Amino acid sequence: MGNLGKSSPYEARDAAGFIESMQQLKERSGLTYRELEEQAARNGEVLARSTLADILRRTNLPRPDLLAAFVRACGDPQRVDAWLDARDRIAARPVAVPDPAPGLGADADPQAANVPPRTGGVTGPRSRRPKGRTVALVTALLVPLLALAAWGVLPDDSADPGAPAGAATASRTPSDGWVTIRPARTPDLCLTDGRDRDGAYASAVAVQLPCVQAAVPRTYLEPVGEGLYRIQWHHPEMGKGCLTVMGEDQIKGMLEPREDCNQGTLFRLEPTAADSAGAFRLRPAHSGQCVGMTDDDPVEGVEAIQEPCSGTADQRFLVRKG
Repeated sequence: MGNLGKSSPYEARDAAGFIESMQQLKERSGLTYRELEEQAARNGEVLARSTLADILRRTNLPRPDLLAAFVRACGDPQRVDAWLDARDRIAARPVAVPDPAPGLGADADPQAANVPPRTGGVTGPRSRRPKGRTVALVTALLVPLLALAAWGVLPDDSADPGAPAGAATASRTPSDGWVTIRPARTPDLCLTDGRDRDGAYASAVAVQLPCVQAAVPRTYLEPVGEGLYRIQWHHPEMGKGCLTVMGEDQIKGMLEPREDCNQGTLFRLEPTAADSAGAFRLRPAHSGQCVGMTDDDPVEGVEAIQEPCSGTADQRFLVRKG
């Protein structure tokens, strides 16, 4: 390892500077993200490489337990307390109150702009209490209209789950580029890399994990024409891979990233009318089946898998810019 003593947390004056000091410590350790994860495991601690890569990419202070595990994994255990003290010092500093919104000068009247004066750094729009009689009248008029619209307009998503979406949703296409892919019923979870829970496969497979832990690898949705897409994963250490449905010689039906995107699976993202948020089915083009979660399980760590289309909630996904 390099000279770790040159990486001083006390030089940092803010969170961004502290993260920069952590980056320097990692560089001087000479260890990759995977090696740091393995070293932390030997120390009896958990330091997922994806979580660490996310920490070092952002400018937020890490949790104390993750910081301590990181410093020990880098081979600097005698200075863990120094790093924690420096972190606490920066965290204790008051956060600056943001400037007024554009158009609200120092001499302007906050109430004239419908913005209350700042008190303790908290601002927000002025709330108005609507008149009860007006609201009741509007509600009485709207409810029958909405009921008629629901009966006459909404598509029936309980029909054949493999059938194309109705006319109201057929023209809807997902956002491409940098995105997150989230199960519609658990939108705080994202599809990202993980391990199969049985430990039967040494490489990464697609699982659902909390999105705050899933910033690495980043997901890129690449349109390739004729309504087909590649789902790319970009990792700072391992490069780019394209999600592929695994075959008989691996864990049949699970998804893994392949370095050769020409061998990656092409997907159709089929809009579904069952979710007001605008969900899609992920359908491997070669099979026409659907991607869902193993055993229809909503908890974190569950593997994505190719399976017959059933119309169940675990086969609907949100595609969000990210």
